[in-house]
Amino acid sequence: MIESLLVANRGEIARRIIRTAKRLGIRAIAVHSEADAGLPFVTEADEAVCVGPANPAQSYRNVAAILAAAKSTGAQAIHPGYGFLSENADFARTVEASGLIWVGPGADAITAMGDKINARNLMAAAGVPVAPGTTDPAADLDAAVAAAAEIGYPVMVKAAAGGGGMGMSVATDEAALRTEYDKVRSFAERMFGDGSVLIERYFPRVRHVEVQILGLADGRVVALGERECSVQRRNQKLVEESPSPAVSPELRERFLAAAVRAGEAVNYRNAGTVECLLDPSTQEFFFLEMNTRLQVEHPVTEYVYGVDLVEEQLRVAAGLAPTFDPDALAPHGHAIELRINAEDPKRFLPGPGAITTWNEPAGAGVRVDSGYVAGNPVTPFYDSLMAKLIVSGATREEAVERAKAAVAQFEIAGPKNNLPFFAELLENPEFLSGDYDTGIVSRMR
Repeated sequence: MIESLLVANRGEIARRIIRTAKRLGIRAIAVHSEADAGLPFVTEADEAVCVGPANPAQSYRNVAAILAAAKSTGAQAIHPGYGFLSENADFARTVEASGLIWVGPGADAITAMGDKINARNLMAAAGVPVAPGTTDPAADLDAAVAAAAEIGYPVMVKAAAGGGGMGMSVATDEAALRTEYDKVRSFAERMFGDGSVLIERYFPRVRHVEVQILGLADGRVVALGERECSVQRRNQKLVEESPSPAVSPELRERFLAAAVRAGEAVNYRNAGTVECLLDPSTQEFFFLEMNTRLQVEHPVTEYVYGVDLVEEQLRVAAGLAPTFDPDALAPHGHAIELRINAEDPKRFLPGPGAITTWNEPAGAGVRVDSGYVAGNPVTPFYDSLMAKLIVSGATREEAVERAKAAVAQFEIAGPKNNLPFFAELLENPEFLSGDYDTGIVSRMR
């Protein structure tokens, strides 16, 4: 097993990775910005190095500073978490070229899946269902209009290099497309350095369902079930659950088989997620993208499948066999994750501030992966995620009841937070029935 691990991330995910590393006897090394010096992940690591000021470009995305920290601390491996440099193929190559172990998929797989058009074409060739859309970037507005006319409105205008729900817009007709195309292209150039745009069929009522895959050290790719991710605001997830209440055993078999084919198509190693859109009226699903990293919502899979995905990541990176039997994977019970963000619960706008009260819920089937404690400031420099509240139960109904109790027990004061939204959601008849889609939040508002 790896002996020393540098975690190139912050907040709850850094703290969560450090927890598993220390359980396994691995020396855990944190890197942090000046703004994060007092956060729990820094104090809980065996060693910590400041890599720059608050600006992520000068700290958490500062490759030279992170590699220097790895060298000075004698780190053997680097885990990138999610966000920041986690899906940066050049960083992965640089880490390995420096003689370090990269705890993630190979750079070639990251590159292949990083461009959405290339990813779509690869998946189609591998027999994974893809939604009607362009196979090459729409070179200009006229090409986008022609593509949309062939696909049929409404269409999704999407940045080819985008991710995390950013760089996407819906056009219901040609006039809207002419406006949205320029908006998405400009945004993509500014945010991703790549203005390539693709056009896809937009499904007005759709569910967002993803499959957790793990490429093992022996070359096999296995699927650890699906997660329902349809509770979203601005195309970004707020709630995830596993198993999906929309997925039958027969559909699950098709989902998992397609996800395995997707991983095999790019010789995938380590943890990744195959994201899909599910049309609930036809039970058809279509490839959306592959996230070549550990997902924010991985804990619900850990509960339902009884694995520690960070431990499995480390084992794959070290060339070791998994702790579980790949031929005997089966879901047990139900788990739900709520993303506790520093944002107002109505408009979901960021609301940073100093935490004056922080009391986490506890009890059977309750887990909190948090990045903060009372006294810490939630700064405006990073994502608004403060913690993840994960609940599990023998049934979905039991998990929901535990979620209601946990939300009521969770006390946060100082920054704005979305706990009131979750209290509302957990009483919503649509959510309680399990028959909901990606429009549920907008219908609640």
